[in-house]
Amino acid sequence: MLVDAIRAESYRLSKNRTALFWSLLFVPVVGLLISTATFIFAKANEAKLAGKLPPGLGLNASPLDLGEGLVSSAAEFANPAVLMFVLIGAATIFAGDYRWETWRLTTARNSRPNLLLGKVVVVVGLTIAATVAVLIGDIASNLIKAMVFKRALTFSLTGAQLSDMVWLTLLSWGRIVQFVMLGLLAAVLTRSLLAALFVPLVVGVGQFFLPGLLGPMGVSPGGWLMPLLGPGMAADLLKAVIQDGATAALPSQALAKGLLGLGLWTGIPLAGAIVWFQHQDLSKE
Repeated sequence: MLVDAIRAESYRLSKNRTALFWSLLFVPVVGLLISTATFIFAKANEAKLAGKLPPGLGLNASPLDLGEGLVSSAAEFANPAVLMFVLIGAATIFAGDYRWETWRLTTARNSRPNLLLGKVVVVVGLTIAATVAVLIGDIASNLIKAMVFKRALTFSLTGAQLSDMVWLTLLSWGRIVQFVMLGLLAAVLTRSLLAALFVPLVVGVGQFFLPGLLGPMGVSPGGWLMPLLGPGMAADLLKAVIQDGATAALPSQALAKGLLGLGLWTGIPLAGAIVWFQHQDLSKE
């Protein structure tokens, strides 16, 4: 049963404290330490840095709006650091049975689709936990900023801002899920933990060169092909739709292009991994 597979994978992940640390805690903790050190340094050198500090820092700065900070943070949850370190936990889950040659034991107790989907469900839960951890880290960073610079705290969140925050959070979470699905496909095709780690990174880096490569060939940046070839570009298109909406100079059918691009880059690796795993010879691990 699928429930049994989910329970088993959840238990195994709960015992892997190293993967949990790198996937959930490393980015928010290190980010909080760096931001705290930056605030303390800026405060200690405020006189020397007068006029050079970023807007919003300093003794005479306006009150710090935590609601506005939440909206800004939601747009950056799927930053490269989060993607890279969440991938560590995801790759460990997806390729662990290949590494330890335990597939032959587990496939005798459950069906192959259930076993693979159990891993996917646990990894999706891991991405949700990572998103929440980054959110908590950003809130803590804003609280420390207010304390160091002696700024008053306020909280205002309009209906439009709340809507933006929810949609941006869902988009960031979807981008993380899409990214780790590439790791799933790489793990199943290659039976390698390293491939599960590096293939998504290579795809992520490679897509930044696509506009320069395809532009001379006559491919329009605002056409259908760009977001279909680059999941990051599809996510950026959706972010622009959420943040700017009708006021932005967006390509026609931007929402459809972004959803299709991100959906294909999520669904195709997942379906491909399930189909390949269903017919894979696990006696040659």
